[in-house]
Amino acid sequence: MLDTMTLTKALGAFCGAFLVFLLGSWGAETIYGTGEAGHGEEHAQAYTIEVASAEGTETAEEGPDFATLLASADAGAGEKVFGKCASCHKVNGENGTGPHLNGVVDRPKASIAGFGYSEAILAVADQSWTPENLNGFLENPKEYMPGTAMGFAGLPKPEDRANLIAYLATTQP
Repeated sequence: MLDTMTLTKALGAFCGAFLVFLLGSWGAETIYGTGEAGHGEEHAQAYTIEVASAEGTETAEEGPDFATLLASADAGAGEKVFGKCASCHKVNGENGTGPHLNGVVDRPKASIAGFGYSEAILAVADQSWTPENLNGFLENPKEYMPGTAMGFAGLPKPEDRANLIAYLATTQP
């Protein structure tokens, strides 16, 4: 049953919740606000964290080069990484959304007959998919080959790329 007392209680609950929200917002602004929003108050910085200048610092060691990673790559781990590719690519000789990847290592680019490659890949069809080319492409496909139709963001870890390339090298057409 809906009567005036029920409506009054519901309206009171809504107003009370709104009041609690406004008071919480005001309290948080008072405690954590810096006054930069034009409230007219000036605040001093409580402390400063010293950071070494860029001139005196050395670059961080990047780790082993790709050839070293590829030499010690694990094809079994690469098969697990391939799970990220399996939604578009296959290794059974059939094309999916993307071309099949059987024997892709050292295969000429854009060489699968009947697959509709993008203009970006057709422009470099005279090159091969060397491990180094695959590494660059797998790291960031859009940056490596602007205009590619591949929507995958890439594999940021060099170990994952090396393992995947080692796995793809074991697949045969």
